[in-house]
Amino acid sequence: MTLPIAAQPSILLENVCLTLAGPAGPVNILTNIDLAVAPAQSLGLVGPSGSGKSSLLMLIAGLERATSGRVVVAGQDFAGLSEDALARFRRDHLGIVFQAFHLMASMTALENVAIPLELAGRPESLGEARRQLERVGLGARIDHYPGQLSGGEQQRVALARAFAMRPQILLADEPTGNLDQQNGRLIMDLLFELQREAGSSLLLITHDPALAERCNRVVKLQDGRLAASEPVAVA
Repeated sequence: MTLPIAAQPSILLENVCLTLAGPAGPVNILTNIDLAVAPAQSLGLVGPSGSGKSSLLMLIAGLERATSGRVVVAGQDFAGLSEDALARFRRDHLGIVFQAFHLMASMTALENVAIPLELAGRPESLGEARRQLERVGLGARIDHYPGQLSGGEQQRVALARAFAMRPQILLADEPTGNLDQQNGRLIMDLLFELQREAGSSLLLITHDPALAERCNRVVKLQDGRLAASEPVAVA
């Protein structure tokens, strides 16, 4: 029986493996990953460096192909999708926030946030981008370039860009890794607030156990394998 859309996981991985070629032969990056994230749920993903956390995010974003297993995101099975189809899927359904911000240095904050809206052909993309920047407290900085903004301000631009399309799923890879403690706390408060408002599912990669525990669930990745998940207090 097919589950109604609302009951389907936003993220579903079934027996997923990822093996990459290495100088000494194949390297198993992820092994037999089974994971389901419900709509609007937040999931903290923790584990040591090199455990495969970022590789798992890349699979969910369609930026890496699973060697075997099934990857279904926002109801879309990735099997057989072309790179162009995956790019359109990311544009329409995913918001991604990285540790390194990944803003276009030659574009203003306003232009950076407007990019996904313009690519999707949304009307009034600049007006919506302006509203998103005002939402994250940067209404007075819309004409500034990334090099004129602090690290915390750049990450707020990245958050505004990630939420501009009201994504079904948000993927965040160490979003506070380049920030001091105060700015990191402010960014995470804002991220969880925006996630709740948008009703997005959230996959948060972090080395900080206290930050992970703000999520509804926490899972640990060790040597490419998932440990049992643990429910925690809602953020």
